[in-house]
Amino acid sequence: MSMIKRERFTRPLSLRRAAPTAPVALVALVGCALAGCALMHHDGKPTDAIQPEQIRLADDIHLARDGWPSARWWSAYGDPQLDGLIERALADAPTMVIARSRVAQAQSDVELVKAGSNLQVTALGAIDREHVSSQGFLGPFALNEPALGFTGPWYTLGIVGLGASLNVDLWGKQRAQVAAALGVHNARLAETSAVELEISTDVAQLYYGIQTAYQLIDLLQQSGEVAAFSVQTHQARAARGLESQTQTQEARATLLAVQQQIVAAQGRIKQFRESLRALSGAGPDDLPAIQPVPLPQAQAALPSTLAYELLARRPDLQAMRWYVQASFDRIDAAKAAFYPSFDIKAFFGVNALHLSDLFTHGSQQINLLPGLYLPIFDGGRLNANLGGARTASNTLIEQYNQAVLNAVRDVALTGSRLQDLDAESQLQQQKVQAVAFAQDSAEAHYHRGLASRLVAMDARQPVIAERVALLDIQGQQLSQAVALVKALGGGYRAEAPVVLTPR
Repeated sequence: MSMIKRERFTRPLSLRRAAPTAPVALVALVGCALAGCALMHHDGKPTDAIQPEQIRLADDIHLARDGWPSARWWSAYGDPQLDGLIERALADAPTMVIARSRVAQAQSDVELVKAGSNLQVTALGAIDREHVSSQGFLGPFALNEPALGFTGPWYTLGIVGLGASLNVDLWGKQRAQVAAALGVHNARLAETSAVELEISTDVAQLYYGIQTAYQLIDLLQQSGEVAAFSVQTHQARAARGLESQTQTQEARATLLAVQQQIVAAQGRIKQFRESLRALSGAGPDDLPAIQPVPLPQAQAALPSTLAYELLARRPDLQAMRWYVQASFDRIDAAKAAFYPSFDIKAFFGVNALHLSDLFTHGSQQINLLPGLYLPIFDGGRLNANLGGARTASNTLIEQYNQAVLNAVRDVALTGSRLQDLDAESQLQQQKVQAVAFAQDSAEAHYHRGLASRLVAMDARQPVIAERVALLDIQGQQLSQAVALVKALGGGYRAEAPVVLTPR
């Protein structure tokens, strides 16, 4: 027999008469409840988050240009191929799909938590075929006495109606849980921006790795032409007995070394292309051909100050701050669990022992059940929950502090390296000019008949070698410039950077 049916037949009349004194009893019960709440024993102090004034660079790190990256920072290079590759990767990369799915999941979690604080209404319809025990408190109904209304011992109980429940958030537990879920959702949004930044910078570095390899192959082919001419010249001299085969083999070894470098550069192009294809989620034949283009000037700029601005510019730091803030809300929810909770349950419908009487006026039933629940002895569960929430929060704060230090380190190291590369590039350009003078002199001697063509051709090799070294520096500058964009957060800018408020 259901609880509702039992209450209908067994509720004492004296209890109904005492109903007018219920408000007084409820007030007394609330007072006792507040006095008897479980005590907090494991609420430690929050760990201190790193302060914005600690976010700064050394005074000796600066570049010729200053400022923050723009939203579409890669468009400053003016390369349609690069633009297309990055836009395709941001649309189709598997990691982007995963990041967007995590945001959608977090939004669902927010809606689920919010639903717990709203009114819940359920339609109820049930049939219970029941044999009544003659030894229970409904024993008379086990008798077959039609004159008395007893037709037992079998009855078909029917109940139809609407049940409702509402949790009253007196102490903000539900609000704190919603705030924590929103914090996680905001963190996932920031993480999506971090993934976009990661993909765009990786694509740019791979692309310029391919372009640098193209330029290197062009220089090596020029060096190979000089080496091939040297081999032919020494072979001709050896055939006429003017010199031994030693010079021929040495020239041939030089040519083979150049050809080996060309093969290695072509292999790097294939590797970079496959990495680019996997990064953008392209199929075996979906990635368009990448045509060689001249290397652009590195668009590197370093802001004069970092401080709090770096926190707003780095999506990964904003994600960490949201996770920390969500942990504070979980602490609030854990604290609110120590206080009494209040809810209201209600039922309206019909309930009868015979289905034929189910929809009659006398079968109507109304239940209104306000309830107050107070944790007194919980075996330490609430304190363990609070202690775990505080420990998890402190761990997140430490991770956030380390992430801030790592971000400042990344900016400092990349900016310092770019500064050194700028100086190296200027010196290397002077070196190229110096050896080019010797090449021009050798060619002038050749045209005047004062030197052989072999001497003039061999004079090109030092120039090519120094241009290869300069190309390597330029490739590093482009790679480091893109790395600096990543270290500064790309074009991300939090409109309202979350301010941590430990509790």
